[in-house]
Amino acid sequence: MNLVTGAMGSLLPKLAELLKEEYKLPKSVKEGVRSLEKEMKSMHAALRKVAEVPRDQLDEQVRLWAGEVRELSFDMEDVVDKFLVRVDDDSEPATNTNKLKLLIEKMANFFPKLKTRHQIADAIKDINKQVQEVANRRGRYTVENIVARIAPATTIDPRLKALYTEVTQLVGIAGKRDQELMNLLSEGDSVSTKKLKIVSVVGFGGLGKTTLVKTVYDKIKGGFDCSAFVPVGRNADANKVFIDILLDLGMYESHLTMLDERQLINKLRERLENKRYLIVIDDIWDEKLWEIINLAFSRSNNFGSRLITTTRIVSVSKVCCSSIDHSIYQMKPLSDDDSKTLFHKRIFSQESGCPLEFEEVSTDILKKCGGVPLAIITIASLLTSDLKVKPKDEWRALLKSIGRGLTEDPSVEEMLRILSFSYYDLPSHLRTCLLYLSMFPEDYFIIKDQVIRMWIAESFVQCEKAGSSLFEIGETYFNELVNRNMIQPVYDYMGTEIEACRVHDMVLDLISSLSREDNFVTILNGTGDSMSSQSNIRRMSLQNVRKEEGCQATPLESVSTLQVRSITTFKPAIGLMPPFLSLVVLRVLDLNGCDIGEHNHLILQDLGSLLHLRYLGLAGTGISVVPEEVGKLQFLQVLDLSGNHRIKELTSAVMKLKRLMCLLIEYGYAWLPDGLGNLTSMEVLRDITVDSISTVKELGNMKRLRKLEIWFDNLSLELEEAFVESIGKLSNIQSLEIFRRGTLPMESIDILGECWVPPGSLQEFVAINIKFSTLPAWIRRNPSHLSKLSKLVICVDRVGQEYVEFLGRLPALRSLFLGSFRQSGPLLVVAGGFPCLTSFEWGYQSPCEIVFQAGAMPKAERVVLDIGVRVTNEEAAGDLGMGNLPSLRYVRVALNRKRVTVGQAKQAKAALEKALCAHPNSPTFRIFFCPDIRVGGHDLQFCVMLDSVDNEQSSWVELELGTMGL
Repeated sequence: MNLVTGAMGSLLPKLAELLKEEYKLPKSVKEGVRSLEKEMKSMHAALRKVAEVPRDQLDEQVRLWAGEVRELSFDMEDVVDKFLVRVDDDSEPATNTNKLKLLIEKMANFFPKLKTRHQIADAIKDINKQVQEVANRRGRYTVENIVARIAPATTIDPRLKALYTEVTQLVGIAGKRDQELMNLLSEGDSVSTKKLKIVSVVGFGGLGKTTLVKTVYDKIKGGFDCSAFVPVGRNADANKVFIDILLDLGMYESHLTMLDERQLINKLRERLENKRYLIVIDDIWDEKLWEIINLAFSRSNNFGSRLITTTRIVSVSKVCCSSIDHSIYQMKPLSDDDSKTLFHKRIFSQESGCPLEFEEVSTDILKKCGGVPLAIITIASLLTSDLKVKPKDEWRALLKSIGRGLTEDPSVEEMLRILSFSYYDLPSHLRTCLLYLSMFPEDYFIIKDQVIRMWIAESFVQCEKAGSSLFEIGETYFNELVNRNMIQPVYDYMGTEIEACRVHDMVLDLISSLSREDNFVTILNGTGDSMSSQSNIRRMSLQNVRKEEGCQATPLESVSTLQVRSITTFKPAIGLMPPFLSLVVLRVLDLNGCDIGEHNHLILQDLGSLLHLRYLGLAGTGISVVPEEVGKLQFLQVLDLSGNHRIKELTSAVMKLKRLMCLLIEYGYAWLPDGLGNLTSMEVLRDITVDSISTVKELGNMKRLRKLEIWFDNLSLELEEAFVESIGKLSNIQSLEIFRRGTLPMESIDILGECWVPPGSLQEFVAINIKFSTLPAWIRRNPSHLSKLSKLVICVDRVGQEYVEFLGRLPALRSLFLGSFRQSGPLLVVAGGFPCLTSFEWGYQSPCEIVFQAGAMPKAERVVLDIGVRVTNEEAAGDLGMGNLPSLRYVRVALNRKRVTVGQAKQAKAALEKALCAHPNSPTFRIFFCPDIRVGGHDLQFCVMLDSVDNEQSSWVELELGTMGL
């Protein structure tokens, strides 16, 4: 049970902050704060012990006590924050002319601040009493002893069913999947197949990893001298694993339990010496455990032995398969057809199949199951009773409850228990971040950067060492949840970067249930049921208002919002949003995508009263102006205004937000006022439009800036020089994207290419609608210096072979778009070039020649080319060398028909299609002509481009061969 979901992690540092001299607290108050701090540290330590015990294994009194502490920590943090907000003074050092005015203002503020200190003194006295009462109850309940003597409940190992499933019951395993796994186990030449090979099967809990591996194990074990199948599980002991393997291998010596780790390893090595063995280590959770287990298997065994592991955690599978000879098998969900077969087989008789009346609801239910066999089988069991199919209305009721944590049935509880193994294996900070995802509806596309910023605003992300970026730490949290298969990554259109995630409905069921039990998130949809018995709401998700279900669309009144710290509102439920003035301790306000202009109770100027606010999401809300009152939000870290094209200029009040870390604006629309250099905490500045040299110069003050997206109308020489000087001061820049509005011709930015020296931290560089005369010097000088550059979008006037080789030496480059107007001869992508590239786009204004040699781009999955037909007409390069790209998955080629006949163009297209059809990966491809061949065009016609008289428009014209002397 994760009861460290209270405010304890962020409260303790704030109590220490209060003791600083700058807050001028009376001695008696400081003593009270020290007493609080001491007691809360003790409670925090006890809570961390409680958090390691699953909820259903906790004593009821301990659970109640932990809940009290959690709620108390929220109340305490609210009190401390109110004090810090009121005494906060971000005044700049005054000039002589302003000193008198500043003195008068400080005198005016003195008495309210004095009153504030009296208020916090009274509040701390009151809280100390509450803490002592809770501490006394802790003594009566002897929390430490209860937690220490808790023993795991006796439950059936869920893997047992998988180990003893009859072959006739398998769906989606026998056939394709087991054959794929057996192919991995047997692939290789005559030498490599003799070596010990390890295959690790990795995937989400409930996908059927154990079932698949057991099926393959039973099929092939007869071909080995000896075999063993050993389940491991969480918190496993290496000695027990070794003993279980030895027992499976037929060694029944009674003294095995007396041996230590070293002796057991030696025993196992002796047992396996000169034998061809097959061993399965099922359900490994710990990398260090594998490193110990792995010591028992000698690499000198050349008898064709095989080791298979299964795990839910990607990093564990990578440790298991650290050698190039080993393989990872990524377990995928069942196909739609297999899902239907398994679902219907469990409910209906084989003869009748699914009745027509159940087809639609059946499809909807299977969509929620997401191809996970465990979910399909569990849900199917709920839809039958006494061998009879339940009525259709009960199917619909079940459909609505999935993903909301509302399904109550022993079968569902068992499924959630299996999934909860993964949850309780997470560190406490990751559990908190995962629970927060229950704020989002089912199937929601959760933007990675957005949710990380929300975690930061909620203080879930803690900075352990000075100089670390909170966002980068939060990104490691997100990546670890992906690594542990708790969330499903969503990649960008190129398939190179994770831009979002989704939560599987079964996981959403689990975290929604836990969130509701721990009062972590409250989901309101306007129905009476959802709003009844709600007290002490801390986080509120407003979603899914539907009139046909009798939901109200008026502001919440029956629900207390005085303690709400976080609100996320989704478009259908914006009418439920309470007035801003009622949200006195709000830290996160996410209104993205909601049209707030239609709701008169949501007054933008009232946002200035939300003094605790850290995150303000107003993207796509239809607003046309940012109110001046936003300047009062001195704790604001994130201001998202993207998608509001009616905002033409930002208020100067935004430039007062000195803690602002992220400012997102609608690209190319809003102009910035002076004062940008005041935002010294800024890390992400996106889609700003500038035309002022002074504004560009102020960028140099943002020493912490990691990501900059900037638009120019016109890049004068003076403006470019100022820009290069400013970004030269940004030693932490990781992503730089530069755009120019307007049409061709492109402007050159050669000063940036020749004079800028990017830091080693640079990961992305994008330049759109602007060009370099030559490949930038900062790439040519030393490509290996840019050791983190993974994305490059660039246009160069002329590309030669040497430029291709420079780019090919960028060690981390994963995505490349290279455009050019001219080409210096044929271009070869040579062996060893672009070792990490997965997406390659190449565009030209004239016919060009490019060929991929064997050994080039070994990881390229996506290739997009805009080339001339002439290259594909060359006999030696008819297929462009596509067959030399072993990882190819997607190809798109635009064939420029300029000055070639229709017949030549068709021949070139056919040659490419033939090569791609023969590729072993069977990549998806699209090959088309530019311009397209007109209906009725015959093989002797060819295409030229004619300029119009005013040179403003060009057009393609089809001519007969021989016309105009061609």
